[in-house]
Amino acid sequence: MPSGHAIITREEYEAEERRRLQPRAAFADATRGRVTPIELDPLRTEFQRDRDRVIHCKAFRRLSHKTQVFLAPEGDHYRTRLTHTLEVAQIARSIARALRLNEDLTEAIALAHDLGHTPFGHIGEDALNDALAEVFGDESGAPPRFRHHVQSLRLVEELEYGGKGLNLTWEVRDGISNHSGSARAATLEGQIVATADRIAYINHDIDDAMRAGVLRESELPLGPTDILGHNHAARITTMVNDMVSESLDASEIRMSARVWDAMMELRKWLFANVYLSGEAKAEEPKAYRVVQTLFAHYLEHPGDMPEEYRESAEEDLPQTVTDYIAGMTDRFAIRAFQQLFVPKAWRV
Repeated sequence: MPSGHAIITREEYEAEERRRLQPRAAFADATRGRVTPIELDPLRTEFQRDRDRVIHCKAFRRLSHKTQVFLAPEGDHYRTRLTHTLEVAQIARSIARALRLNEDLTEAIALAHDLGHTPFGHIGEDALNDALAEVFGDESGAPPRFRHHVQSLRLVEELEYGGKGLNLTWEVRDGISNHSGSARAATLEGQIVATADRIAYINHDIDDAMRAGVLRESELPLGPTDILGHNHAARITTMVNDMVSESLDASEIRMSARVWDAMMELRKWLFANVYLSGEAKAEEPKAYRVVQTLFAHYLEHPGDMPEEYRESAEEDLPQTVTDYIAGMTDRFAIRAFQQLFVPKAWRV
């Protein structure tokens, strides 16, 4: 190796973190560790290893063929779960860098946060919840039995690598588990991902809706857009800069009330005018029936699932069927439905 180009070791990366990051950051050399201890890597920190493990797992690759909002859109430029995940990672890393927090941990959480999403977006999640309610009984007021962040954690802890899981660090698993809803991650890096997720989907869903012809920029409500900005880049810049300035000396990641309220008002408007629009929901009843029909079939015929699922099916059949269907891509679910229920001569 040429002189002056020595290998950078894990210890040097860890020392650099101690010099560069602020005291409230999560330091790789102080991780709470893994469920199963493993030998330290000579070149990568523990959070860098987690990021790499996520990228190389099967569930991450499947995100490229899972719906974000629009089912089977016409065109190559609509977001999928994978492109959404990458946008969240980019936004979150930018915020972490500006706040001198741990970018590697932030990225690992961001890349893993949506691994547990079903095919067909949120309608697939609704279909699984309703199917499980039929199996166990619908308890009034009970929380949904399927939640994508819980399934994401289940994937990395139990399902990937042939049932061994990815054996990720505690900090990454905490960030995955607490990125959705009202829960807050224990690390500032995990808190960044939770808000970056909202920033990403609010903005790219507007972009996709415009591409689909569902709305025009001029139709967006002026109240929130006067605060956030009147184009895609301006809105992201406003939200990111606000998060950074408001979180500089804070004990948690936050936005100003003005920007947060504008973001949530725009999100509420999107639910009424995009997510529940005819264009976004046109194919949803079909997707719902695909998931429900597959669930009922595998519950009655567990032998039709791949061999790797059959052993666990004997212990907990509903959970195994849930794991199998939740892991499907949109096109795999459609293909499975066709093979089971559509005569060969009629298949596309």
